[in-house]
Amino acid sequence: MKVTYDEVADAAYIYLQAPGTRVARMYPCDPVDVDGMINLDFDADGRLVGLEVLDARAKLALEILTQAENITRRTTGGR
Repeated sequence: MKVTYDEVADAAYIYLQAPGTRVARMYPCDPVDVDGMINLDFDADGRLVGLEVLDARAKLALEILTQAENITRRTTGGR
């Protein structure tokens, strides 16, 4: 399992399969029920391959975010 985090977007991605596994479909969790946006990604066989968590600072434990690979520079062009 791998976790990446973009501080500017406050978005985390939790990989349950190897990064680069092809996502065939995404299921958005009900934003009202989860008080935010969490997307579940599935491969072509219907296996859960990852989760995208927006507003990650509010949704995930600080320990998860501090241990995540910081991808902020890659997504913001180094600013």
